[in-house]
Amino acid sequence: MTPPHDTLWPSPLSWFDLTLPTLAENLALDDVLLAEVEADPAWGLLRFWELDRHAVVLGRSNKAEVEADLDACRLENIPVMRRSSGGGAVVIGPGCLAYSLVLPLTDEQRALGVASLTKRLMDRIALGLQSILPGATACGTSDLADDGCKFSGNAQRWLSRAFLHHGTILYDFDLPRIGRYLRTPSRQPDYRVSRDHAAFVRNVAASRETLIDLLATACHAGPGESSSSAVAHAGRLVQEKYSSADWSILL
Repeated sequence: MTPPHDTLWPSPLSWFDLTLPTLAENLALDDVLLAEVEADPAWGLLRFWELDRHAVVLGRSNKAEVEADLDACRLENIPVMRRSSGGGAVVIGPGCLAYSLVLPLTDEQRALGVASLTKRLMDRIALGLQSILPGATACGTSDLADDGCKFSGNAQRWLSRAFLHHGTILYDFDLPRIGRYLRTPSRQPDYRVSRDHAAFVRNVAASRETLIDLLATACHAGPGESSSSAVAHAGRLVQEKYSSADWSILL
């Protein structure tokens, strides 16, 4: 079923698949794209990316030593970095599709507030996946789950005129790595009922290409591309921001 069109979605909304070489560059590119839509809120975009090595990404306010097993990460040379949005810590890498949805922040959306806007977005994405995963539902604050098992975590960052909603979908991920690199989270949704990582997370039985197609359809996005200036700006932002100890915990 195709999700209905509504005023959440600007016209035009384009999608592209672009992974930069390093974790820092990919996190920085999300910040750059958010700034671009903030400067010109008549448009929006959807980016897909997938890192070719495993890494831990912390939420903006997470304490690294609380959420991540830093000794295990050091032992296996796993980078640990902080992103600019909220939410909890995640492990990403091959088999984990990341997506970044950047949209104008309208008066209607601002009036909804973060929780209600997030719920609308998660419901839309869940609906878009139900052709391959009939049990897909929005759970907790910003998760997608099937039969009580999480396969997608999401977070947001708001500016004055635009917001970033980004998340991950596990489809062919080495799930035991989550328990190796992350501690039991300091904050848990009720539906987790204190399960450990192994009992709580799962992969979606779908290809990367299928997931991209379904998410793009759910977001009413057509094919597009990122500008070379955005990529160049991301490189500069790595030096200005993500190379500091506040953002790069382990490299």
